[in-house]
Amino acid sequence: MTHSRTRISKAVIPAAGLGTRFLPATKATPKEMLPVVDKPAIQYVVEEAVSARLSDVLMITGRNKRPLEDHFDRNYELEEALTRKGDESRLARVRESSDLATIHYVRQGDPRGLGHAVLCAEPHVGDQPFAVLLGDDLIDPRDPLLARMIDVQEQHGGSVIALMEVDPAQIHMYGSAAIVPTGDRDVVRVTDLVEKPDTGQAPSSYAVIGRYVLDPAVFEVLKKTEPGRNGEIQLTDALRELSGRDVHGGPVHGVVFRGRRYDTGDRGDYLRAIVRLACERDDLGPEFRSWLRSYVTEEMQE
Repeated sequence: MTHSRTRISKAVIPAAGLGTRFLPATKATPKEMLPVVDKPAIQYVVEEAVSARLSDVLMITGRNKRPLEDHFDRNYELEEALTRKGDESRLARVRESSDLATIHYVRQGDPRGLGHAVLCAEPHVGDQPFAVLLGDDLIDPRDPLLARMIDVQEQHGGSVIALMEVDPAQIHMYGSAAIVPTGDRDVVRVTDLVEKPDTGQAPSSYAVIGRYVLDPAVFEVLKKTEPGRNGEIQLTDALRELSGRDVHGGPVHGVVFRGRRYDTGDRGDYLRAIVRLACERDDLGPEFRSWLRSYVTEEMQE
């Protein structure tokens, strides 16, 4: 088997979705800019990429996504105002987002699914393996999932996907993977993939979550992939083809994630993510946890 030895340096973040589940908040504000405590969700994702030593970031955007670019750009007027006030703490936090990484942008244009969004990255990525991070899944920095996936890709070649075991009643909301074990406890070989399987049709309860490390051969497969569920070009369908190969872009391995994941993809989980992250903050946690206990106690007594 021929393994890729190119050190992965590029991350792709698809950010062209319309955010319809969060309307009307996302009518004029990109869903990626919704705050999770005091940072937009997209910043957590970029920070994760940087922590895995991926400092070259390509965002796949669409219409009404200009605030994303503004957030990661310098804001000289705001910086000057904070400098005059001597507010060094807030000044550092404002500058942090613009100093994180080298960020590039390309528009998807017609939103035709995740597979199509990934295909838009081909001119930037070229013939190198690369990472894809979806903004709906925030991974706790104490659980370095992406770094582990990069290690596995460098060891085995091909592509690597992140998997998490979920309640079988929920697997229809995810891509589902058929797997076989390997010599590593947290690594499996993926033999098949089904995008959002019908009830009772899932090959396992292992769900694909929003982290991928992809061999560039995925581009050629995506170009030939017919639209699938919802008329979209599904990345899962392309990975399914690659999972049957031992060379030329295959195989596909999975890293089974058992760490802390914050799902901001729907309103309920978004609120729970904010509460969990706020409770763990040194500057907010003690007071917020105290208030939360009091609030829950009062609600239970009513």
